[in-house]
Amino acid sequence: MNIKDITNCIEEIAPLSYAEGFDNVGLLVGNYKTKVTGVLVTLDTLENIIEEAIEKKCNLIVSFHPIIFSGLKKLNGSNYVERVVLKAIKNNIAIYAMHTALDNSIKGVNAKICEVLGLTNTKILIPQKNTIKKLTTYAPIENAEIVRNSLFKAGAGNIGNYDNCSFNTKGVGTYRGNENSNPTIGNKGEFHSEKETFISVIFEKHKEKNILKALFETHPYEEVAYDIVLLENNNQEIGMGMVGELEKEVNEVEFLQYLKKTMKAKGIRHSKLIGKPIKKVAVLGGSGSFAIENAIANSADIYITADVKYHEFYKAENKLIIADIGHYESEQFTKNLLVDILTKKFPNFAIILSEKNTNPIYYL
Repeated sequence: MNIKDITNCIEEIAPLSYAEGFDNVGLLVGNYKTKVTGVLVTLDTLENIIEEAIEKKCNLIVSFHPIIFSGLKKLNGSNYVERVVLKAIKNNIAIYAMHTALDNSIKGVNAKICEVLGLTNTKILIPQKNTIKKLTTYAPIENAEIVRNSLFKAGAGNIGNYDNCSFNTKGVGTYRGNENSNPTIGNKGEFHSEKETFISVIFEKHKEKNILKALFETHPYEEVAYDIVLLENNNQEIGMGMVGELEKEVNEVEFLQYLKKTMKAKGIRHSKLIGKPIKKVAVLGGSGSFAIENAIANSADIYITADVKYHEFYKAENKLIIADIGHYESEQFTKNLLVDILTKKFPNFAIILSEKNTNPIYYL
């Protein structure tokens, strides 16, 4: 098994194309063709993580946060980033990170927070735009079902809780091939009309390559007529944050105590209590102050995130409670999520959860 086999598994849940534009995701150090001896899963890649990988004979580190975030202009070990990269290269250890690609997954970071807190009826807090495309094609009536089913199998036609979704109508297509053509139906140089089925399906943009492959492999024509357009529809399966509900209403002080214990927080910074029971909960792992208004718009009673600045707490406007539980604390269960994903896919392979706490923040 090589590195690409491991990363393909992760990217089924967190396609890299859904990472935010500012991010740096994918294989940061190493070669996708390298044979894997073991995988160490961590939240951050630091020097002690490289040492742990060496000790446990893992030559691939799967890290949530990317150790290389902005461009490296030199590699002389003058800071912790350069030292980590140099040590990884020296010991033939690859480093892979998915960061906001996993943040934006409906099965990712925020889904894990919801699971830990026991939230139900969950949905994406900020659905991502410009990630859904529509394919339109035309196939001879007798071939339409085969073409359509191949598109479904490749991942097209999924809308929320429904699959195999398409629109179909019958019409007549016309064409005439030149002297270099080799028409499947009709003769070159002759005008031909054919009863066809118009097929329209939507798909998530990262599936385009496989969907086009399925189309070309099953469509009978020498030249396949099709078009693809990008839709502005929100993608309910991709986006930042999640919102869900507790099984029953809880007093706000009781919930904050439960939150502190469950998320293993050393303390919680929060906005003013408003004397309202907690039922609907919004979460966003990591730095999430940008989504306060979205939590309010979703009628959340509390918004759980991290790295909230002084003046940003005022944005609560007595409409909800903003709870800052700490950056590390909000994302700590992400490595457990990754281990679970990889272990289910590769049950007989060494997938190891790092024992190191990489939280850079300490409390008295």
